[in-house]
Parts: sequence; structure tokens; C-alpha cells
Amino acid sequence: AFFITNMERMKFWEFVSIVLEGLGYERPKIKIPAFVVMPIAHMVEWTYRLLGPYGMKVPQLTPSRIRLLSCSRTFNCSKAKDLLGYAPVVPLQEGLKRTIESYSHLRAEHPPKREGPSKASIYLGKGRVADTLLWRDKKRTLTALLVLVAIYYNFIASGFTLLTTLSKLLLATTVFLFIHGILPEKVLGYTVEKIPRSRFHLSEEMSRRVALSVASSWNVAVDVLKSLSTGHDWTLFLKVVLSLLLLSLLGAVSFQSLFVIGLPVAFLAFYVYEKKEQEIDAMVMDALTLGCKLKSEIVRKFVTSKSKKDK
Repeated sequence: AFFITNMERMKFWEFVSIVLEGLGYERPKIKIPAFVVMPIAHMVEWTYRLLGPYGMKVPQLTPSRIRLLSCSRTFNCSKAKDLLGYAPVVPLQEGLKRTIESYSHLRAEHPPKREGPSKASIYLGKGRVADTLLWRDKKRTLTALLVLVAIYYNFIASGFTLLTTLSKLLLATTVFLFIHGILPEKVLGYTVEKIPRSRFHLSEEMSRRVALSVASSWNVAVDVLKSLSTGHDWTLFLKVVLSLLLLSLLGAVSFQSLFVIGLPVAFLAFYVYEKKEQEIDAMVMDALTLGCKLKSEIVRKFVTSKSKKDK
């Protein structure tokens, strides 16, 4: 047996990077050690063994692939050179160039421009909140971050109770509004933009929407209770139980922890979702499909076991 190579050594990831760049993709920038990824790969493999029968797709992240991608191998073809007189006909760089040209259908295509607002912008109301959380107005976003961080260190991280924290926040707001109100229109050449009174006014339309939303939520809750009281809708029962369990878990987390977790998530999650909307939507749909299959299987087994007991 003979090893046939081009006799030009090149690291695996350098080879991959050249191919990616040739096809119009970005060279990988983030490097994660194999010992960090390997436990995750084992967990993914275990999850696939458990959920594979229910329709989970074959994962791309597996321990065998991690081992393959994290090892360097160099094959010696001197035997073929000595006994067969082998010599590469095409240099490595030229071979890579020809290979990339032959896979033109795999080139990165520029994604079509989105028409209209993104889903993230719609979810956030397409107003100032959206501009802030989606980093469209970087000055406003950074200002909001600084204010929230200041609130955290001065009121939340200090260990005050909820009532004390709210009182101090209202006190700081009151002092700010009063000082802002007595300031002249110009201070040291800078124009002070006054806050109009209409900003604090809740319109009749908004009041009606809030009232309708509260009434609708109440009616939905009543309908759920009515359905549960019949004792026949197992799917609804499982949904309510899981929702309440999740709520109880969230309730066990302190307000300080929620603030620490929620602040980065709010300023990063919507931004990332807007940039990777299609990919994330596809992942969510796959997860929902898998969840529906699992739910159907669990409900079927539960109902079957209940029927056997009744007999």
C-alpha cells in the first residue's frame, strides 16, 4: 500500500480556511479548545440516542468529529516516490484553486435584502425601544446601558428590599425631573430639551387597549380552568403543569440574578435574532416539530396506560 500526497505539508484548518475564503465565506476566527467542546459533543450524542427514535436529526457535533478535527496527521509518501517514481503533477495551491472553481455552486450568495421591518423590530414595537435594543441608535443604547448599570449598582446590588428599591428609584426620578424642569433652555451653550407633559399622559386608546388585554387574559384563564375541570384534556393539563413548574423555577431566582441575566440577554438576544433571523427560525421550527412528536408520544403512552388500568 502507498500513501499518495502532494508532498506539501499544510495544517488542516489552514486548508479549510483557504477553501472557505475561495468560496466567499469568512475564515474561522473563534478557536475553542477540544477539551471544552468534547463534553458538549458527548451530551449531544447522548441526547440523540435518547431522542433519535422520535425524529431528532443526526447531530453534526459528535465526539468522533471533534477527534478528527482536532488532530494533525501527516502521511509519508516517500515509498511511492522511491518505488513508483511518483511526483505531484499539480502544486497544492493550484489544485486548491481548481477545486474551488469546480464547486462554484457552493459559493456564498448574498442574502436578499429584507423587505420591511424585521421580526425583532416588530416584537419590540418598531419604536425607540426597538432602536435601543437593536443597537440602531448606538448613543441611545449606550446611554440606556449606563443608566441600567447605575441602577443596578446603586439600588439592586446594594441588597435593599423591593419596597426600598422602588422608593429610592422614585426618589431619584423625582429629583431628576424637578432639577430638569428648573434648568434654563440653554446651559453653557447646550440646549436642554424639555420633557413635554404629554409624555406622561396615558391616552384613552392606550387605556382601552390595556383594559381589553387584561380582560382577554382573564377570560383565557377562566376557559383554561373550565377545560381542566372536565378532566379530559391531557394535553392542556401537561401544558399548565409545565408552565407552572417553569414559573416556580423562575420565582426561585432572586431579582438581582434576573437583572444580571436579563440585561445582557435583552441587549444581545434581539440583536442576534435580527441578524440571524432565518437560521434561528429554522432551528425553532425543528425544535417545535421534535417537541410535538415527543408530546404526542407521551400523551399516547399516558392515555394507553390509563385505558389499561380502567379495564
